[in-house]
Amino acid sequence: MSPNVLMIGWELPPFYSGGLGIACLGLIQALNKKGAKITFVLPRKMDVKVDGINLIFADVNEKSSMVTSYTSSSEWLKLFSIDPFPPDFIQGAIEYAKKMYKIAKKQNADIIHAHDWMTYPAAIVAKEVLGKPLVVHVHSTEYDRTGGHNPNPQVYAIEKEGLNCADVVIPVGGYMKDILINNYSVPEEKIKVVYNGVDDDFKKDLPPALTSFKELGYKIVLYLGRITLQKGPEYFVWAAKRVSEYDSRVIFVVTGSGDMQDYMISEAARLGILDKFLFTGFLRGDDRDRIFQAADLYVMPSVSEPFGLVALEAIIRGTPVLVSKQSGVAEILKNALKVDFWDTEEMANKILAVLRYHALPSDLIKEGSKEIGQFSWSNSADKVMGIYNLLI
Repeated sequence: MSPNVLMIGWELPPFYSGGLGIACLGLIQALNKKGAKITFVLPRKMDVKVDGINLIFADVNEKSSMVTSYTSSSEWLKLFSIDPFPPDFIQGAIEYAKKMYKIAKKQNADIIHAHDWMTYPAAIVAKEVLGKPLVVHVHSTEYDRTGGHNPNPQVYAIEKEGLNCADVVIPVGGYMKDILINNYSVPEEKIKVVYNGVDDDFKKDLPPALTSFKELGYKIVLYLGRITLQKGPEYFVWAAKRVSEYDSRVIFVVTGSGDMQDYMISEAARLGILDKFLFTGFLRGDDRDRIFQAADLYVMPSVSEPFGLVALEAIIRGTPVLVSKQSGVAEILKNALKVDFWDTEEMANKILAVLRYHALPSDLIKEGSKEIGQFSWSNSADKVMGIYNLLI
């Protein structure tokens, strides 16, 4: 059948703060090709257009929607400069829910599909108005964002309520499934794991960045992602220190932004390796692609990573990857190096192995390129369509 889906999101490319927007775009495009009729709701007007998708903008106040679904407790404090947290820090999510009441009344949906906690209040309203099944797609949780240390109770409460109201909960990996069961008490029978994907047309052949370093014989090790506790940036710095002791011709490129950037810089300075680091800030589009093209290795040292879509993006661009075992993507990738995030000695050993032995990265790229075909958004969409059909 061709279900009518009311999908509730928070962001879409080119306006995105992390993997959530990229994942939503990949999924809705694949679902559309399989016949799903998708109305995708965003909180406010954005210059976004997706072929075949009906986009609706809820016109949530700009100020209240300034935060992202990835915002952690420490970032909330910086945004509001108040302690304890004020009651209006969830204003954007609540206003979105108020707007959803009128939007939902005009929809003829068979199913409601919501992505991450900022959309859960709106999704609950849509379910009450339409009386249709609710699918909650979990890309990240407060438990992940804080590494399990002092999760914000208000965000946690919103997440738990959304998960309780859902008819099916879709985590993006088995690692996330365990968190939902153990930390949110979600019944296992309610959970259906659907891994993220990446498509061949995602790759762009562009000239690499940082060619001057490469011409001088430097190797480039890349950290690309939000610079937050969840992503383990300090472990990347500590591993870089060990690598630098054995190989002085390595540049560590950090692409991204976040509340731990200053700490990352100060830690590199404390260890005497700040001159080995290059901080590019947050990059999008072609600039992001060119950084991948330049890298000899992509490292994802995440403390708690529900999936890790960037690892697939790296492989499809021909960049070998080293991922933490505490990630969803580590469950499915065979042709990737893996390490516990806290084991910086082993992390350094594996980085050095890739940089020293040409056969290793060559094999990782060759075999990883073959493997990546099974992790398409089309396959992910097939599983989601199966869930829709079970519920309708």
